[in-house]
Amino acid sequence: MTISTVQNSAPPALFAGVANADLAATVLRVSMGVLFLAHGGLKLFVFTPAGTAGYFASLGLPGPLAYFVIAAELFGGIALILGVYSRWVSLALVPILLGSIYAPHGAAGFIFSNEGGGWEFPAFWAVALIVQALLGDGAFALKRDRT
Repeated sequence: MTISTVQNSAPPALFAGVANADLAATVLRVSMGVLFLAHGGLKLFVFTPAGTAGYFASLGLPGPLAYFVIAAELFGGIALILGVYSRWVSLALVPILLGSIYAPHGAAGFIFSNEGGGWEFPAFWAVALIVQALLGDGAFALKRDRT
């Protein structure tokens, strides 16, 4: 037995043969999915759906829109984590972030540490969603788009 056969007999590494771009897309996809779950969970469990609807109404938005946003954040977050239609889910979530720039964050200025939270973070997140749509699913996706 030679050294080369011993080296080749080892089981393949988890990331062997996975391109760095696929790993990067996966990290972006999963981290954004977790963030969407956190934001949807906050609206669902802490602020409550009725409270979130009331807040939306106080901003001049239709109150029932809150229920759609909560569902989109929760189901979109799960879809991103699992890697199911990541390109389409990412694009579908962009309007939610753009809406959060319009109300409530837009009036608070650019810097997110401003009182009321500026629009810096939602704008970056919207761009990250567009990047995800361009990159695709990445590695370890349940429904990997091979195009």
